[in-house]
Amino acid sequence: MLSTMSPAGVSDEAELGSNSEVGTEARAKERALVLWLRARGRVAVGFSGGVDSAYLACVAVDALGRENVLAIIGKSASYPAVQWAVARGVADRFAVPVLEVDTHEMDDPRYAANPSNRCYFCKTELWSLLVPVAHARGIMTVVDGTNADDVAGHRPGAVAAGENGVESPLLIAGLTKAEIRALSQARGIPTWAQPSSPCLSSRIPYGIAVTATRLAMIERAEAALRTLGISGDLRVRYHDDLARIEIDSAEVDRWLEPEAARQLAAAVQAAGFERVAIDLRGFRSGSLNILTGVTAA
Repeated sequence: MLSTMSPAGVSDEAELGSNSEVGTEARAKERALVLWLRARGRVAVGFSGGVDSAYLACVAVDALGRENVLAIIGKSASYPAVQWAVARGVADRFAVPVLEVDTHEMDDPRYAANPSNRCYFCKTELWSLLVPVAHARGIMTVVDGTNADDVAGHRPGAVAAGENGVESPLLIAGLTKAEIRALSQARGIPTWAQPSSPCLSSRIPYGIAVTATRLAMIERAEAALRTLGISGDLRVRYHDDLARIEIDSAEVDRWLEPEAARQLAAAVQAAGFERVAIDLRGFRSGSLNILTGVTAA
């Protein structure tokens, strides 16, 4: 059975559409990024296959040559398989050298307890593995995809990056998400229009333990909804036996139609949830932070 959740305001990200042109300011920032990378000579990129890290890795290869770039993927139960496939696809298409490293944040009881600073423990695990791997290969500069829009909000993972000496050249260059999308499109990087895709653990409210079983349920449900044809932003938020579905607000009415709603509910229930609700507020980045009082609505 499908239920709904009433609107209480929608927070939209202003991002460029498919017809947007790259502005001179964005081009200037990209040139600054290239100069920054060339000054370092060799870099290792924390590579998730998201919009930002994909762009950064491709620019790095152009600026430095593939022999001076290593994109490192940290793999765990919280990393969606579909995101891994995107990362590998971008790497193959743009000749980005890739190394995969298994991470074990799920073994850390501090992470598994899912406190509001969960991301700190995740990124501490990630960078404590990736930085030594890079250094062992003679690469002393390790970078992430943090951009100029990422300085706001609740981001404990950034603290862990700083503690491990990880630098953020997109932020240093002042590149925003919208500019990165436009520049990616101009370069033909397919992730330019890709929705943001944080780790699967971000779908579980703080204080509810992160387990491999719960992450797998969420991943199955989101994959099933993509198969149904839901595109754009999508989150299956875990609330015990209830899945709260967030989709683009413009798509909500379509999926409230009786037959579409029946298909949506069946797909999510087949993934292991008993109850399904479409959130009428639509997709909201960080909505669990808002619901638990970590950030303001």
